[in-house]
Amino acid sequence: MSTKNWVKTASVILCVSTSIAAHADIKIGALYPLSGSLALLGDESYRGLEIAVAERNAAGGLKGEQIKLLKADAVDAGQAVGAARKLTSVENVTAVFGSYSSALSFAATQVTEMAGVPYFELGAVSDNITERDLKYVMRSNPTARNFAEGTLTAITQIVGPSLKVDPKQLKIAIIHEDALYGTTIAGFQKQLAQEQGLNVVEVLPYSAKAVDLSSLILRLKGAKADVVLQTSYQNDTTLFFRQIREAGYKPKAVVGAGGGYSMQDTVTVVGAENMEGVLDVDFPQFQTNEKGAPGISAFAKAYKDRFGSEPRSGHSLINYVGAKVFLDAMEKSQSLEADAIRASVASVDIPVGATAAGIGAKFGENGQNQRANTAIMQWQDGALKTVYPEAAAVTKARFSDQP
Repeated sequence: MSTKNWVKTASVILCVSTSIAAHADIKIGALYPLSGSLALLGDESYRGLEIAVAERNAAGGLKGEQIKLLKADAVDAGQAVGAARKLTSVENVTAVFGSYSSALSFAATQVTEMAGVPYFELGAVSDNITERDLKYVMRSNPTARNFAEGTLTAITQIVGPSLKVDPKQLKIAIIHEDALYGTTIAGFQKQLAQEQGLNVVEVLPYSAKAVDLSSLILRLKGAKADVVLQTSYQNDTTLFFRQIREAGYKPKAVVGAGGGYSMQDTVTVVGAENMEGVLDVDFPQFQTNEKGAPGISAFAKAYKDRFGSEPRSGHSLINYVGAKVFLDAMEKSQSLEADAIRASVASVDIPVGATAAGIGAKFGENGQNQRANTAIMQWQDGALKTVYPEAAAVTKARFSDQP
């Protein structure tokens, strides 16, 4: 080939390569438990991210390019490490979103940090995730401490006043699954209860994989616990309600923390009559007053249009809102380099009550959203309805033992 023809051919190849690069998709990782025991809430969380990405792509994508969402399944910490390595080293994603499970997030973020890739946590709650001086880990959702604070608020602001009882006179039992998620929340519950002068009579851990909680329930009955605080997943939630019914144990109030208490599937298994009056401190649910969560109706419609059903829990909503916050920050970033993205996230300033989940967004030096908050819901007539805070409430709390 002559020098002239070689130069011409090289120029054509360069032009074609440049054109392809200009129209290449921006790859984003999505790391969730999409199989195994956490799959139901993992998938529900992923759906929220999926809707947010679809909306962003419909609006022109990121920096004029479409987003390609790459799903990665992880059922435990080991798989989370492997999935994070593949996303960052093989797929070369711009960022990773995840992950619902604190154990998965804790493991995966160590990999993404070493790779210099931003990790946006949308649902895992362990405070430790953002307390390790990691530069590229940012979280939009409430933490375990926020959940613990919400459960005690439920006692002092709802249960006690509704039953016309001084909250300090109520006997409180804390039960929790014994992994990072449950242990962290229970630790904060015990600490905060002591600070507020509340009477904790039992703190009982158990395995989320347990098939029998009868001895734990006997301890609750023996302690004559008036209020039970449970931090759990779905399987152990349904097991608890089945066995307290079998044991004839009926506390004055049950306050759940987390996904096990917010799933419609839980009510289907347990029965609406057995969940009536149960409180849940969790991510805001879609049955929330629009005044305190502008855009929530539009989200519920988008969910139903895409998946053919109502949202199964608030996990899709909190992931959707968090993903929108981070995607907007990426769009406004000077570039899609990690440092530029982090700087853009640090400049986010959204007041509480200005998103579809009711949360705001302002990120601290550690990457944690300082304006994330939980809501308090109650199962009434087979539906989970927001009862606190007042701006987001659609009804008032009610109890069968209420005077």
